[in-house]
Amino acid sequence: MPTTHHRKQLTIKKTSSCTGVGLHTGVESTITFKPAPENYGIRFRRTDIKGSPAIKADIDHVVDISRGTTIEQNNVRIHTVEHALAAVSGMRIDNILIELTSKEPPVMDGSAKDFVEALQTSGQITQDAERKVLPIGNAVTYSDPIKEIDIHVIPSNRFRVTFMVEYPLPQLGTQYEAIYNMEEDFAKEVAPARTFCFMSEVEMLKKQGLIKGGSLDNAVVIIDKEIDPGEIEHLRTLFGIEETIISGANGILNGKALRYRNEPVRHKTLDLIGDLALLGIPIKGHVTAARSGHASNVEFVKMIRQEYAEYFLEHKN
Repeated sequence: MPTTHHRKQLTIKKTSSCTGVGLHTGVESTITFKPAPENYGIRFRRTDIKGSPAIKADIDHVVDISRGTTIEQNNVRIHTVEHALAAVSGMRIDNILIELTSKEPPVMDGSAKDFVEALQTSGQITQDAERKVLPIGNAVTYSDPIKEIDIHVIPSNRFRVTFMVEYPLPQLGTQYEAIYNMEEDFAKEVAPARTFCFMSEVEMLKKQGLIKGGSLDNAVVIIDKEIDPGEIEHLRTLFGIEETIISGANGILNGKALRYRNEPVRHKTLDLIGDLALLGIPIKGHVTAARSGHASNVEFVKMIRQEYAEYFLEHKN
């Protein structure tokens, strides 16, 4: 079996930015990717807070996992970091500073495509230090029998992800995705997959103070119940939508076309890659997940950290 060659750490050559609204907070926000020195890792900084220190993307800083992954340090909070983290991790960038003008990265079109394109525009530069990688020797397993969630990581010659979901809806059913070469496949096969939610969740999410920036331009809304005309009008008011809303023949609100036959599971894969970046070090192992979300992803990362505590202590910056 071939092995992954050791390589040097990577950062970006120049800054690049994206501007939009935050999915859950609805605030206008600009995200700027900046080069960083060796052994810096991935860090976020809010430029709207004077003297705000950079927050390391780390599992210990996760404070909320309701429909996204939120980190906080020294009372400074950043919401929904997983898409930006997935973009950086998927592009194999080791050191980067991610600056934000508000408390949440822009959702853009609901995927990580714009972030990846910004990082591609920035280019990459090879640094002198060796890249640190966690080689998986002992398998780690997370299981939630009640929710039927399983996540495993086993030894592999490189970082791979296999994901499976199943929904009791004809337009979704059982979906599967396998990414065996992140370097070659992430930008094309995973990054463009958009976030999605179910029609039955929309009202509840709004009442919880979430998806304030959500719209039909940045999310795929899957119809999982009958919709009457009164409800259509209520939806338009709820989201401030001017155009006509229809129940698409494909089971997607407004008949929005999917980018991939299995776009939902690809987006779940995207989220998982972003959450795994909170380990603070890339892994060399094969992660398989069934029906997981942010809460289980975060618990799984904690389990890996605990299983390999000695390794992390030894390789601490």
